[in-house]
Amino acid sequence: MKRLTLSALAALSLAACATEPTRFQPASGPQAVGFSEMRIEPGRYRVSFHGGPGAPPGQVQDYALLRTADLALADGYDWFRITERSTRQTGYSGSSLSLGVGGVSFGRHSAVASSFSTGVPLSGGPSLTTTLEVMMGKGPKPPEGDVYDARGVRQAIGPRV
Repeated sequence: MKRLTLSALAALSLAACATEPTRFQPASGPQAVGFSEMRIEPGRYRVSFHGGPGAPPGQVQDYALLRTADLALADGYDWFRITERSTRQTGYSGSSLSLGVGGVSFGRHSAVASSFSTGVPLSGGPSLTTTLEVMMGKGPKPPEGDVYDARGVRQAIGPRV
């Protein structure tokens, strides 16, 4: 019995490692890993990047910036200003393993035992989504505000992807 329990725990631990990795790619659905964007008007976008379970916040934020830089460059802009920024966390999604010990009673006979239960998340951790609302511009980058040079972002973050 002990060997069977340990084997099951080992198999479930390996399954926990099989969560979707965070890659710089278009999202295939609303909760899928990757980026998505919505054009609000010319030169204005809402860009989101949804990371996989356990992805570091810095990676998710960098990938949202990189997608924004790519959009700016594709549309002929030189820089972008972040007018609104938010990061949302969703809890552990997916399965959980619970182990427990208890008691039983039948007829005149009963067995009493203390109970213990624990849960092990199998999803790899919470998922983060960073959303940026941006305005894009041409020419020299304005010195004030939350403004980024699109080529500079592409050069700094692009090689790490």
